[in-house]
Amino acid sequence: MSTDSIKKAVGYQAAELIENGMLVGLGTGSTVHYFIERLIEKCKAGLKIQAIASSNQSFKEAKQGGIPLLDIDKAVSLDITVDGADEIDPQKRMIKGGGGALVREKIVAAMSREMIVIVDEEKLVPALGRRKLPVEIIPFAKNSILHHIEKAGYRGVFRKTAEGSMFVTDNGNFIVDIQLDSPREKPELDHEALIHIPGVVDTGFFFNFAGRVIVGFADGQVVIKP
Repeated sequence: MSTDSIKKAVGYQAAELIENGMLVGLGTGSTVHYFIERLIEKCKAGLKIQAIASSNQSFKEAKQGGIPLLDIDKAVSLDITVDGADEIDPQKRMIKGGGGALVREKIVAAMSREMIVIVDEEKLVPALGRRKLPVEIIPFAKNSILHHIEKAGYRGVFRKTAEGSMFVTDNGNFIVDIQLDSPREKPELDHEALIHIPGVVDTGFFFNFAGRVIVGFADGQVVIKP
């Protein structure tokens, strides 16, 4: 199966777990796109839900498809959130934020009774750190913030758009992408070191959020891990 086919398979599988009356968090990214696509079909067929989006991109997709969307400030908890991951280890610790929505994704995940993670098999890693770690920072004194990130021992660069301008998150902030120098057995220590730097909003480390993990494999198999 192609990567897109795998993403579609896990996205569609996740949509089958959504039940009438649920408040649903919509994650962000290419795999979640297929979850939203299938959820639109199910809503048109009679599924009654309300949803909250973790990014402008997901909001637009859901709104255009007719999924009933709830103002984020009208809810304090959700039944379920479905989102992807850049990496996930055997302890279900994750790196997220490749799409730049890490802060909103983390807020929505924290609101949820369960976060269902949808990934292809390439996202399964023995230890986090192969992919870059996104860190969201405020624009004020951005070079000083980056300097302090580097002083803490991390190699980071500002994320840029394809046109070469600064990538701006939905929150109006910037992203520093950090290439970790080795796989992390204790990524919690890296998060603690970074989160206390003034100007850092949050890191792309997600701990203690993932519930069921739906994994798609190249042979067409889709497995739901409890």
